[in-house]
Amino acid sequence: MPADKKQVIDKFKTHEGDTGSPEVQIALISQRIENVSDHLKGHGHDNHSRRGLLTLINKRRRLLYYLTRKAPDRYKDIINKLGLSK
Repeated sequence: MPADKKQVIDKFKTHEGDTGSPEVQIALISQRIENVSDHLKGHGHDNHSRRGLLTLINKRRRLLYYLTRKAPDRYKDIINKLGLSK
């Protein structure tokens, strides 16, 4: 998991040493959403993980909304890179 996290950070960082920009946060949350979604496919009655998934989705949604207001060009770029629909 830490190696995957480092690869995501390296792919989406905006400058050297960047670990907290909205782009990096959105990419890391998207990776966690994929992991939890895969878990829920095999464990359909795991409601605690389902609630965590909804929390992650809402956090990503808020970060994406922040980017739409502050930097629409960066928003469009991250949406295209991650393949999200908006």
